[in-house]
Amino acid sequence: MLNFIFAIIVSATIDSTALMIGDQTALHLQVTGERIEELALPIYDKSLIPGIEIVESSPIDTISLGNGQVQLAQDLTLTSFVDSLFYIDPIAFPNHGDTMYSEALTLNIIQPFEIDTTLAITDIKPIERAPRWIWGTLRWILLALFILGLCVGGFFLYRRIQRHRRNEAGEQPKEPERPAEEVALEQLDRIRQEKIWQTGQTKQYHTELTDVVREYIGRRFDVHSTEQTSDETLRAMREHMKDRRELFEKLKNILTLADLVKFAKWTTTPDENEQALRSAYEFVNATTPTEATIAEEDNIQKGERV
Repeated sequence: MLNFIFAIIVSATIDSTALMIGDQTALHLQVTGERIEELALPIYDKSLIPGIEIVESSPIDTISLGNGQVQLAQDLTLTSFVDSLFYIDPIAFPNHGDTMYSEALTLNIIQPFEIDTTLAITDIKPIERAPRWIWGTLRWILLALFILGLCVGGFFLYRRIQRHRRNEAGEQPKEPERPAEEVALEQLDRIRQEKIWQTGQTKQYHTELTDVVREYIGRRFDVHSTEQTSDETLRAMREHMKDRRELFEKLKNILTLADLVKFAKWTTTPDENEQALRSAYEFVNATTPTEATIAEEDNIQKGERV
């Protein structure tokens, strides 16, 4: 199996020369020489020869043997599905412009049983049905019913506990809602006391001021000002204040100045900041309903319900 030419040695060995059909064996290819650039292994694609298939090709290993000797090695995994004795010609190793050959090999593929070609093709075994395990199905159904029962029982237990707690605590009287003007004036007092515009927080000051005015408008006039632009708020308030032009202008100045500060980076004067706060006080105080107004609104609402 060894061939010596120009200090280059090639070798091809096979692990087993007889295989059962479909089994696998390894073919070992090796070439040894002094200069690695002069060494090469044969290249195969999917078959070694017709009838012998290459299942897998290992990476080529480069091994230093010492004394200036270098070896290239590769393993090919072979198999065959043809019942035959194969003769493998000497394998060609192209090296340094020359071709070297290994010794010839044989591979005997054995069919372990006789095949009666007169019979039709049939399955090896008939199709079998898996036995139905009644208890296996039943226990899953019982488990699902048990979990469902726990969920339903837990729900009703929770409802009962909650009802019991409410009965023990009794109905807690709801605190009466504070008048809109009371809340607004309290917030305006806080803003006046903090005076954050004097510390350079002009944008924050006008934001808080308009928030108070918009929330008051929402509660007093049922206008969703906190969700509207300034123009939308003014259009909605124009109907409510058609007879109070001066007060409407004060509201317009509050919202417009705040928009300039927040979106146009307008620099306000101390007088403008204080005037906006005074206008907010005047707007809330002027639109606070009197007892006569409240009684009139109650009568209107009673009439609508009737």
